Parts: sequence; C-alpha cells; structure tokens
Amino acid sequence: MTTETILILGGSFAGLSAAHYALRHVLPSLPKKDGTTYTVTLVNPNKDFFWRIAGPRACVSTKLMPSSKYLFPIEPAFASYPKGTFNFIQGIATHVDPTTKSVSITGPTGEQPSTISYLALIIATGVSTPSPLFTHQVRAVDGEDLLSTFEAFQKLLPSVKTVVIGGAGPVGVETAGEIAEFLNGKPGFFASKPPHPKAKVILVCAEQKMLPLLRESISKQAEKYLKRLGVEVVYNTKVVSAVHDTVHSVSQTADNFTVHLSDGKTIAADIYVDATGTRPNTGFLPSEWLDSRNKVACDKQTLRVGDVGSLVYVVGDAGSYTRGGVMDMNDAVPTAMTNLKTDLIASVTGKAPGPNRIYKPNLKEQQICPIGTAKGVGAFAGYKMPSFVVWMIKGRDYMSGQMAPQILNGDAFKKEGKWKPDPVGAAQRKVGLSSN
Repeated sequence: MTTETILILGGSFAGLSAAHYALRHVLPSLPKKDGTTYTVTLVNPNKDFFWRIAGPRACVSTKLMPSSKYLFPIEPAFASYPKGTFNFIQGIATHVDPTTKSVSITGPTGEQPSTISYLALIIATGVSTPSPLFTHQVRAVDGEDLLSTFEAFQKLLPSVKTVVIGGAGPVGVETAGEIAEFLNGKPGFFASKPPHPKAKVILVCAEQKMLPLLRESISKQAEKYLKRLGVEVVYNTKVVSAVHDTVHSVSQTADNFTVHLSDGKTIAADIYVDATGTRPNTGFLPSEWLDSRNKVACDKQTLRVGDVGSLVYVVGDAGSYTRGGVMDMNDAVPTAMTNLKTDLIASVTGKAPGPNRIYKPNLKEQQICPIGTAKGVGAFAGYKMPSFVVWMIKGRDYMSGQMAPQILNGDAFKKEGKWKPDPVGAAQRKVGLSSN
C-alpha cells in the first residue's frame, strides 16, 4: 500500500486553513486506486499557532493579553480527523527539489534535515517582521522564545522616556497606541492629550498619511486618537537606521538608541520598534519560483505555481497574488484547494481536468485598527466604521476570543461553498509562472 502526501508548509492562518480544507474536501474526493492512501502533512517551526494580530497588545502587557489568548497548540485542532489522514511535523523547510518533488526539513533544535516526498505542495510560509515582537521566531520551541521576547520588552517598558516606532501601517499605529496608553494612561473624556504624560512616543511615517489602505479622513482620525494618548506623528520621513550600544539579546531592544531619519535628523530613544513592513519567508524555494519581491510567483487566478502537472500552489501573504490580510484567505484558500482537488483527480484517473476555480481579490477599502483599549478606526467593504464598532470587533481582544479559534479549527471551511467555473474551460488552460 502506498501513501501519497499533500504537503503544506506553514502552520499559520493560510496553512491551517488549507490543511482543514484538504482534509474535509480534497481527501474524501480522491478516487481509491491500487490501495493508495492520502495524507495531509503540515510542517511548521512551532507547535503553537501564534495569533500575530494580537502582537501590538501582547508585547506591552501580559495582564491585558495573556499568552493563552495568542498561543494555541496546533495538533489538538486536527484530532477529530480519521487516523492516518493528518500528520504534524515541527520543523523548518530548508530546500525544495521540484525534480524529485521533495522538501528538506530541519528540526526545531537544528538536527540533521529529513526529506519528505510530496504528491502536491502548498506553500503557506507567510512573512516575517523585522521586529521579533510580531513574529513567532523560527528557532522557537513551544513559544518559549516569543514569551521571553515579550517578557524582556515588558520589563524595560515602564522605565522608558522616549519610544520611536518606525512604520505607520496598522501594526505601527496599533503598537504606538498600546505603548502610549500603557505609559501615559487614558486622557479625560474631552481631553486632547494625556494630563500627565510620562513618555514621548514618536511614530515615523514614510508617506504623507498613515494606514495606506484607508482614506485620508480615516487616517486623520487615527492621528487624532494617537495624539490623545501622547503620540507624535512624523510624516514623509523614513527611518534610515537605529543604532544602539546595549542590546538585550532576546528582545533586540536596548537603551540609548540613536534613530537616524531620512531628513538628516536623529532622535535619542530608549526603545525603537521596527514596524516597517514584512519579509516573505521564501528563501528556501527555487529562485525561479520567486518574483522580484521574493514572493512566490503564481497564476493570480488559479494560485498555481508553474504548470498544472507540478501540483504546487501558494496561499497567504507569501504569494504574489495578494496584497495581504487575513480576510483574503476566505477567497484564496478555496480557490487553491479546489484547483488542487481538480488537478489531483485528473492525475489519478487520467481523465481530462475539470474547470478552474478563479480567485477574485477583494480590493474594497477594508481594514480595522484599534488605537489603545478604547478607540479605533477602520472601514469594511468600503464603508467607514465608527470607533465603537472597531472596538467591539477588534479593540477588545484583537479578535483572539472568537476569530482565533475559528482559524485554528478551520470553521470557515466546513462547507466548500458555491463557485462559478472558469468560462475559458479546462481544456484550454495552460498555466505558467507569472512574475507580476
């Protein structure tokens, strides 16, 4: 009896969703042939799923955001599936060989790599952040390094006088609000700033407005809420470098930072938080699979990497098709996994493949951003959201109480959902790499 593996690299938002979808809707549809069985193998550097959305609050306060609200064990979420259909491996993918259809995996403590052969490969390795405060680091075992990072940061935080945050996307804005409220407290109901601020918090924005996915009026509202917490926003300026003398080896935070800005000025700071963006976790992949941004180049309608016969797909922020975000997964995962199922059935039976499922990005204005524990800004489906609605949805606990378990358990993909086949037709498709 032969066991064929659907291999998923990455156990965060996209990888977990793809694994549940495959177990529920792909494996049961595959024809039994010559005693062949199929399994879904999920590889992730850590045993826990890090709800990274909560990072801005989790790094500031254990009381406001205990680890039980942002670290969740992965394996128990798959316990209900039939024995032998799911396998979890803690490790890091270090090399992919498309010729042999195999992946080299190094264990969490750096032991010798093992090799896993795959029938189909789903790349869901996501992105990393320059600051360790927002990424579950690949060297971590059971969350220990992440918790140590937060602990060191939280010990340093109460004594600081100046904090600089580079980057004014949602993570930078949220982190600025959380830190400023923690240090300076909440302002009075009608106050425009904290009554007795203890620290200066400076948010450095490279563009002329914060939160680039949102309209300018919402960005201005965010600035108003930040100022009430004691945050100063510097626009049209980039952080060139942040130099320090004393480094805390775990947290990468330090006293006596000198932050160099693109306008030639410098800021002396106790803490510098780099929230300037993300970096794709794709360094282990063949170079021909990557675009100029080091994202996985794919067909932006089918999410295939290479031609149909390669049986390689990408979901999540590592892919070239997406502008990022958790909500995008609701459209991308069903597309990639339905096309995987179609391709596998054709491969096993030798019959002509069925129609493609097409990914259509949701480009409506859609992002919500808490600012401290009481305020927030955002839009959903193109409509501006009141502050109290942002608080109700995300500001209370960064959605860790309701949405995190749904992602972990794959609740959004209990059913395949309705979809319209590609009108071009399967017989005409010939998918190649797309670098745009």
